[in-house]
Amino acid sequence: MFDGIIAYLDSIKARDPAPRSRWEILTYPGVWALAMHRAAHWLFEAEMFFLARLVNHFSRFLTAIDIHPGAKIGRFFFIDHGFVVIGETAEIGDNVTIYQGATLGGTNPTSGQGGKRHPTIEDDAIISLGAAVLGPITVGKRARIAANAVVTKDVPEGATMVGIPARPLLVDATDYQKPFMPYGTPCNERFDPATQQLEILKCEVEQLQKRIAQLVETKQAKAPRKSA
Repeated sequence: MFDGIIAYLDSIKARDPAPRSRWEILTYPGVWALAMHRAAHWLFEAEMFFLARLVNHFSRFLTAIDIHPGAKIGRFFFIDHGFVVIGETAEIGDNVTIYQGATLGGTNPTSGQGGKRHPTIEDDAIISLGAAVLGPITVGKRARIAANAVVTKDVPEGATMVGIPARPLLVDATDYQKPFMPYGTPCNERFDPATQQLEILKCEVEQLQKRIAQLVETKQAKAPRKSA
């Protein structure tokens, strides 16, 4: 157990350059929130729902992080800072990082499968600050959700999603292959999200112009010709 705690603290230090020791990491609200969630989840699995909720509310009061007792969370989960919301049927894999203000939210239970209404986050994914991942969707392994993105559809493995609604960002292989990317966003002017959005809009305008031209040609071809 002690070795497991040390490994967990070291996994956080590998993703956050701020702490100077493991003792400092033990003060992080995300660490406390996860520890109390483990207890709440055990109570939830034992169908002691009221006690599970009691632990959950106490944890939220102390840490400003709200993790429903029913959420399933893997190893080495790291919440950087706080103010995160994770719903009841959310499933989180190993080595997942979530930044402040992110939400793993749900949809109407009738739109899910077997009551599943919150997302599944696979191993090594990164959810950046203010991002919202909504519904019973899957965020693939090593995917990155950029700041303030709103994700409502499945995310492929290794993709970087930006915008509202979120769209994949073209990322260079050197960024794609990195084991960890702070805040889930490449800090590279070449892959600036704003530039990427302008390129997408430019492409859409060109497609609309071609479509309009095709419609005009079709209308002219169908128009009756005037006799001389």
